[in-house]
Amino acid sequence: MLNRKMKKNRNGLLEFFSNSHPDRDYIIMHKANEFTSICPKTGQPDFGIITITYIAARKCVELKSLKLYLQSYRNEGIFYENAINIILDDLISVLKPKWMEVRGEFSVRGGLNSTIIAAYGKK
Repeated sequence: MLNRKMKKNRNGLLEFFSNSHPDRDYIIMHKANEFTSICPKTGQPDFGIITITYIAARKCVELKSLKLYLQSYRNEGIFYENAINIILDDLISVLKPKWMEVRGEFSVRGGLNSTIIAAYGKK
């Protein structure tokens, strides 16, 4: 399982650029349709859709770095709840947004599908 002390921004993968309109509250939404991690209990792959929605302050996430960051979970044994909260924590630490939500919609396994939502700030 992912060690919280080692995870800080997954080795610096996340990059950003300056928000051109920091005085305007507008919503940015990124959807990653091919998120993959490993179930720490069974060792089987988990598949999900990760949606990151936020109101930027001064920084916006750079998309190639976001893609590489999310792909870094591919071989990670991690529970859904932990993954979503770590993704949120990492993005908050880099971007310092006004508001952010990370939603993970995971594929059916054993007749159950799961949606995990973690949020920060006021919309």
